[in-house]
Amino acid sequence: MKPAPFEYHAPNTIEEVLDLKYQHGDEAKFLAGGQSLVPAMNFRIVQPSVLIDLNRVDELSFIKEEKNVIRVGSMARERHLEFNDSIKKHTPLLHEAVPFIAHPQIRNRGTIGGSIVNADPAAELPVLMLALSARLKAKNKSGERWLDAKDFFAGMFTTALTPDEVLVEIELPFAEKNTGWSFMEVAPRSGDYAMMGVATLVTLDNNKKCKQVKLVYLNAGDGPVEAIEAEKLLEGNIVNDELINSAASHASEKEITPFGNIHASVDFQRHLANSLTKQTLKQALQRAEETLV
Repeated sequence: MKPAPFEYHAPNTIEEVLDLKYQHGDEAKFLAGGQSLVPAMNFRIVQPSVLIDLNRVDELSFIKEEKNVIRVGSMARERHLEFNDSIKKHTPLLHEAVPFIAHPQIRNRGTIGGSIVNADPAAELPVLMLALSARLKAKNKSGERWLDAKDFFAGMFTTALTPDEVLVEIELPFAEKNTGWSFMEVAPRSGDYAMMGVATLVTLDNNKKCKQVKLVYLNAGDGPVEAIEAEKLLEGNIVNDELINSAASHASEKEITPFGNIHASVDFQRHLANSLTKQTLKQALQRAEETLV
């Protein structure tokens, strides 16, 4: 199939983008990498009357360090994240996880902002934004505002952006001292959507007690799912196998709500979540311990 007729605009500046979005509101869709939008338009699942192409807006494509954060423009390609030295050094969880996103050809075109705004529950980047405590800058003609990742995702394919806003920037804090990381997922084939995945961060104090932990799951609900209660089981304690098993069981049985699909039943997804939680916690804990002096 081919998309329904639409009006096409290719602005060169963010001001032009905001003017067009203000003018057309919900009738307009942004074209970033197009890896999700274009197929949806071809199948007429989505039929925008106006398409605003962001690919000529150079000011939205950057990755730069600033004090203790990394700032990423919403049009930075996923492939840029994959090979950026600042990302590798200061947000190693993101560096480790990006190669799991689809295939290199898709990462060449796909953008960080496009994936985040699409808010697919099975996508890696929304999960990583929540795990990394990212902040996201939205802009419209009236001004701009920052949203925490935990407040940005509002449900399946839904965000807190208003009809006249565009995501322009993502702020990623540097990993805290003595923090280990791990990202794992299980997919039918390499590059396919994962049946289950988890992003894990563990921060230790100087006595090897768990100061903070993040457990965030993909394809486990209607958006990225953080297992807050399981995290609390670990925080303040020296983490051992018994605690890891308890946290994994609680997260997989009580805190995620997978839907099941043709590749995996709900029970199998919970089994995967349990196993991946144990594996990622052990790897993140080992990496955190290696940083202690």
